[in-house]
Amino acid sequence: MAHGWGSVGRILVVDDEPDLLFILRRVFTRAGHEVTEADNGAAALAAVQQSPPDLVVTDIMMPVMSGVELIRALRADPATAAIPILSVSGDWQLAVDADAALAKPYQCKEILTVAEGLLREGRGTR
Repeated sequence: MAHGWGSVGRILVVDDEPDLLFILRRVFTRAGHEVTEADNGAAALAAVQQSPPDLVVTDIMMPVMSGVELIRALRADPATAAIPILSVSGDWQLAVDADAALAKPYQCKEILTVAEGLLREGRGTR
């Protein structure tokens, strides 16, 4: 059941906790978005290079490659620099280059509102 304000967004969700990936997938797919998943920053970077999403929702503290490193890598590449990034983490202050940050635990409605705002408006202010 997609909302009336625009097209379906392709969202890449990045988190090393399977339960959180599951919850985020449900929240976004129920709102009508397409969701792909990665369980660390390196896998996410590979996924983005293969098929760039409209939005990246990433945890910060992860093994292999952290969310901070992922955000830095996305921002450094002209091909991915414009993709909006929403950081969700207990250490959300670390996400200085993200377009928005939510602290865990977050409300499902809250993350959907912020994510859809980023999908609508893009990076905008940077």
